[in-house]
Amino acid sequence: MSLNTLPADARPREKLLARGPASLSDPELLALLLRTGTPGRGVLQMAQEVLDSFGGIAGLLHTTADDLKRINGLRGPAKRAQLVAVLELARRALTQQLKEREVFSSPGAVKQYLQLHLAEKGHEVFAVLFLDAQNRLIAMEELFRGTLTQTSVYPREVVMRALHHHAASVVLSHNHPSGTVQPSRADEALTQTLKAALALVDVRVLDHVIVTRGDSLSMAEKGLL
Repeated sequence: MSLNTLPADARPREKLLARGPASLSDPELLALLLRTGTPGRGVLQMAQEVLDSFGGIAGLLHTTADDLKRINGLRGPAKRAQLVAVLELARRALTQQLKEREVFSSPGAVKQYLQLHLAEKGHEVFAVLFLDAQNRLIAMEELFRGTLTQTSVYPREVVMRALHHHAASVVLSHNHPSGTVQPSRADEALTQTLKAALALVDVRVLDHVIVTRGDSLSMAEKGLL
């Protein structure tokens, strides 16, 4: 069943144009992208199944094209490509925002940006946001990858990349695939080690953000820097 077969007052597209996007439910918004369902399953039902499978909109934003293959109706490339493109647009919009304004004028955007990049990875990743003198984003780099519980981080490499980007400050970040957002003692020790190493080249550590699926923690806000 496609959107065109729904009653006029129940069609998401017409509802959006008449009342605005905020009037649509999550399944209705997703149905606009999917456009058609499968035999015996309407597009709104399919949209709800997709959301249920990935834990809602937040979970869907972290999926990959391969993840989407497990949904009947998304095994072909067209719809999967469309959904993944929306995710990439969200990433690029946040990147542009962070490059155009001071990072800490919108700390929520920083956390969203890092969650989009790191939260759904099945292995631990250590990343660094390199910032200019106005605290605007120069670049983000995933510098180290590890297992589910541990990443080997080399301070010398972090310092070298900061010098390469002529960074004035950095935001450190890593994910916890286990789902526990609280920093470990090892996380706190690593933060202090990197803070000391970067201070030698006059680069400030502004924060260390830990992300999990659906949650994030700023060590600066917790007074751990």
